[in-house]
Amino acid sequence: MSKEKVILFDTTLRDGQQTQGVDFSVQDKVNIAKALDNIGIDYIEGGWPGANPTDTKFFEQNNKFSNAKFTAFGMTKRAGRSADNDPQLRSLIDANSDSICLVAKTWDFHVDLALGISLEENIEAIKDSVLSVKANDKEPLIDCEHFFDGFKSNPEFSYKCIEAALENGAEWVVLCDTNGGTLPNEIFQIVGEITRKFSGDKIGIHCHNDTENAVANSLAAIDAGARHLQGTINGLGERCGNANLISIIPTLLLKKEYSEKYDISIDVDKLSELKNLSRLVDDILNKHPNNHQPYVGDNAFAHKGGLHVSAVMKDPTTYEHVNPELVGNNRKILVSNQAGKSNLLSRLESIGMEINSDDKRINTLLEIVKEKEFQGYSYDGAGASFEILAKNVLDQVPTFFSVESYEVTISGSKDNSSLSKANISINVDDRIIKSLGEGNGPVNALDNALRKDLGIYNEYIQDLILVDYKVRILDGGTEAITRVVIESSDSKNQSWFTVGISPNIIEASFEALMDSICLLYTSDAADE
Repeated sequence: MSKEKVILFDTTLRDGQQTQGVDFSVQDKVNIAKALDNIGIDYIEGGWPGANPTDTKFFEQNNKFSNAKFTAFGMTKRAGRSADNDPQLRSLIDANSDSICLVAKTWDFHVDLALGISLEENIEAIKDSVLSVKANDKEPLIDCEHFFDGFKSNPEFSYKCIEAALENGAEWVVLCDTNGGTLPNEIFQIVGEITRKFSGDKIGIHCHNDTENAVANSLAAIDAGARHLQGTINGLGERCGNANLISIIPTLLLKKEYSEKYDISIDVDKLSELKNLSRLVDDILNKHPNNHQPYVGDNAFAHKGGLHVSAVMKDPTTYEHVNPELVGNNRKILVSNQAGKSNLLSRLESIGMEINSDDKRINTLLEIVKEKEFQGYSYDGAGASFEILAKNVLDQVPTFFSVESYEVTISGSKDNSSLSKANISINVDDRIIKSLGEGNGPVNALDNALRKDLGIYNEYIQDLILVDYKVRILDGGTEAITRVVIESSDSKNQSWFTVGISPNIIEASFEALMDSICLLYTSDAADE
């Protein structure tokens, strides 16, 4: 049986840009568009030329793609003007694009309230705009704004809007759940009615995520006969976002209910690039990736419970719905107070530590982990500290240096400026080295003091970077335990997390900092 084609339309650069706090530069758009084209997206909606300088400049670029049709976005012509005499529509037609996606009102309430025109005038605007785009050798698409609300209110008017678009040459008519409040069963029912009246080969879906159903709604529309699907990378978009293509693409390719029925233009071997595509958009926006994002999040295949890990070690399909490597991801075995022996053995193997499963020290390590987690340590989010702990318990970490003593002082002035100083006495190969460091905070001062002189080991940490510093007060009160988590990285873009616990925030910070440095030493020593 031949498969039907589902067309993928990316609107990250247009609808995704309507996310609060998102403001792509021209170069950002160029970089994202190239990545989208490389993975095999059918349409790339670049924005609204003429609406703002960035989009206008972007469409002036030589945006020629190998796979995708470059698409401009805008409105149908205004009432009271002909299509040829509408400056806004003219700017879209003149833009450097292959196709034009025009948003059209299909809810009678909006036509009356927002546009203040008759329903007949609105239908005429759709017809004339499509004809004008076709006459200028561009491919017209119509986004039926608020379609599902409109269909529930006045289905006959909604039908007429679709007819006006299709009968005059629209390549696709896209049904938009603009408010994001329609549920999957409603999407399936209404799209089914539309595809029975019109060819599904001309019907698309555009869902917003206001009920956390955008992905489910998009798939329901495909099930009901739609063959064009719009979404964004990482679910960016107005308010709660759009349907997330990062979730939809692997679902279409890896789930039999879809892969056996439908073809998409993205090859299975391109799925391994999904995580990088997701990270590219996050990096451009200076956003921390969503670690729990399906398929590509760092924790998408993270296993914490001991029973889970034990089963996964026997057969990953017990708790993994797909192979993580197919989507460019990796399995992660976490160590915590919920860990069992299987968690430890798997984690130790992943960091290259060979140990016999019958070794009694494994049980000792497990007991220590659970006790420390009870005290407030959190090793599932600070794997590097677990690694250092394990190497200590299993006698696999050398002593590079020891801290004999340290002192931190903080001084301030009435103009709210402050300075932290740290004095550290370090024993390196039985030689006492004293260092003074200054910083904009106590941790920064301690870090600078440590880095100043570690004798023969100084070369190992020249590229150490403190990326992030998080503090959590456990149990409340001024005498409560403080948990500090530090994220560090190096010049190879490798990152790791360490944790420290103490009633004193400085001591907790110093513990996490020492683990971070110790991990770098042990890693470098192992490489030599």
